[in-house]
Amino acid sequence: MNTIIRDARKEDMSAVLELIKELAAFEKEPDAVITTVETLEKEGFGEHPLFHVFVAEVDGRIEGMALVYYRFSTWKGRTLHLEDLVVREEKRGTGLGNALYKKVIEYAKAQGLKRVEWVVLDWNQHAIDFYARSGANILKDWYTVQMDENGITKYVETNA
Repeated sequence: MNTIIRDARKEDMSAVLELIKELAAFEKEPDAVITTVETLEKEGFGEHPLFHVFVAEVDGRIEGMALVYYRFSTWKGRTLHLEDLVVREEKRGTGLGNALYKKVIEYAKAQGLKRVEWVVLDWNQHAIDFYARSGANILKDWYTVQMDENGITKYVETNA
């Protein structure tokens, strides 16, 4: 297996979107993805890219990806958020996920960052165990809070 972990290129975004959709299906939300290849290309490769993607290429085919972006912590300064790390189902267990994870952590270290953070579903015990073995802290006393587009609209209209 000839494997390369590399920075994604604009022309990789179609494969990246396929992986995003595969992850959504794995997370039991197959219809939740509304982003497009065009959005990924525009937001990731413009004058001020909003994210960075690493891809795992096996024998010339993209089989996994990790998407990261910077955040700012009032306590730590600039940090890195790992939004998604996914490997195609048929390639799971081959070490690709670990290789992508390692690349993300090495990237954060090279950037001089004080923290890398991400979320994991509470039912994904395999991932939780992997992250714990890697030395990551699993914060069980914090909740992820989100407001979707409908909630944003209702809040703005209600609090005008």
